[in-house]
This record gives sequence, C-alpha cells and structure tokens, in this order.
Amino acid sequence: MPQPHPLHMAIEARKHPPPILIAVPNTIDSGGVSDAILPGHSSAMSMVMAMNIQAESTRLQVVAGYESGHTMVFVQGDPGAQFQRLYSAQPHSHPILSMAILPSRDFYLTSSADAVIAKHPLPAVQGVWKTELKPFKVVQTKHSGQQGLQVRSDGKIFATAGWDARVRVYSVKTMKELAVLKWHKVGCYATAFAEMEPREPPSSVKTEESVPIKEEDDAESHNDKTIARPISSVCTVQQRRDAKAQATHWLAAGSKDGKVSLWDIY
Repeated sequence: MPQPHPLHMAIEARKHPPPILIAVPNTIDSGGVSDAILPGHSSAMSMVMAMNIQAESTRLQVVAGYESGHTMVFVQGDPGAQFQRLYSAQPHSHPILSMAILPSRDFYLTSSADAVIAKHPLPAVQGVWKTELKPFKVVQTKHSGQQGLQVRSDGKIFATAGWDARVRVYSVKTMKELAVLKWHKVGCYATAFAEMEPREPPSSVKTEESVPIKEEDDAESHNDKTIARPISSVCTVQQRRDAKAQATHWLAAGSKDGKVSLWDIY
C-alpha cells in the first residue's frame, strides 16, 4: 500500500494545526491539572500585553495588544456566541505597551516599545469583517518606550509616560505633540487625567446669603421677609479655591522614582 510522501504530510499539518491547550490548576483537586482548549487561535499568536473590554447590553467587545505589535478587536454579539474578529493590524514593530479607547467609542489608540503611536477604528458588532480596514493614522514620534496611555474624558487630548522620564501630551484629532512635561529623573510608567467638569463663571461664587426673618407688621399678623447677610471673607476664599481645584484640568504622572507629579494642562 503506497505511503504518503513526508512533504505532503507536512503541508497537511500546516493546513490543520493542532489546537492550543492550556494547563491550569484544578479548582477541586489541589494537586490536579485541568486542560482548556482555546478555539480560533493559531499557535503563532504572541503574548497579550494590553487589553480593554467594554460591555453594552448583551454585547462584549475586547480589544487586545500583542507582543508581536499586532492589535485586534473581538466582539461577541450574544451571550454564549463565539467571538468574532472584526479588526486586525500590526502598526508596531515592538510589543504594545498600552492602549485606550476614546470616550466616543469610535476608535482607540495604542503605544509601543517602539516610537509609534497608532489610531485604530473600533468596528461595531453589526459591522462585517473587512480585510481592507487599517489604522486611521500611524505616527512616528521618535520617542521609544511610551506607555501608560490615557485619554482625557473630553476626548481632546491624550498623554503617555516615557522611558526617557518625559510625559508627553498629544492632540487626539491631529496626533501632534502638544507638550513635553519634564520633572522626573527616571522613567515614567503611568498617567491619569482628572474627570473634566464644566467651568463655572466667577460670579457663581456666593458673596452673600439670604436669611429668612419674621417682622411684626401689626398685632394680628406676621409677614416673612428676608435680609442679605455677607458671608465671611474666609469662606469666600475657600469656595474660590475649591471651585478652581475642581475646574483645573489635572494630569498626574507616576515614575520609577516612586514620585507622582501633578500638572495643570490645557
């Protein structure tokens, strides 16, 4: 009986790669090991470096960044259904270090160990997978090792923490660098924005308060009246300080030196 040629066997093996098995500690037997199969993933997939998940009604959307520089978007339309890959791209040549989804939820950003920052589409679950989907914009910043990427709640700017001890602020719309914050002496690893609140006009700070009083007009009736009493200057100053602190566009940065810097930015 003729035997298949070894070359043919190798080609068939490549067409049908074996499933990936994961060994995890058994939850019942402390000395046992359980096996799990990861469907729909090839053995060429690299380590996951960053993730983001969003839940909306019955839909789950997972965005992942990989050690290979790839980023992918997976969506589950209904509970129990298989996850569908709606987007895949490799704008980075080094591992992805951080990512952030815009408040508008129409695209997301990735940063990497290389000097690239990329803006990607965020397809909806109703969208059909299209191979022509690609990053909206890929920017070569010339500054490698930017991580801790965070987007401000108004969706206008984002910040990164750099291995070069610099915190950089970029425009979401143009992807251009707006500011470089220098204070730390060693690498920075994290950033955080305060939630944006609407600024109140200075006139909104109260300078006086109304106090109800009763004044006897005649022996048979009493009419309620109010008078204005000035608030103490100490209270007014404190109110102004609180209002200013709440309206300030704070940006915090953390570094390897164990220190946190606080910045008032735009």
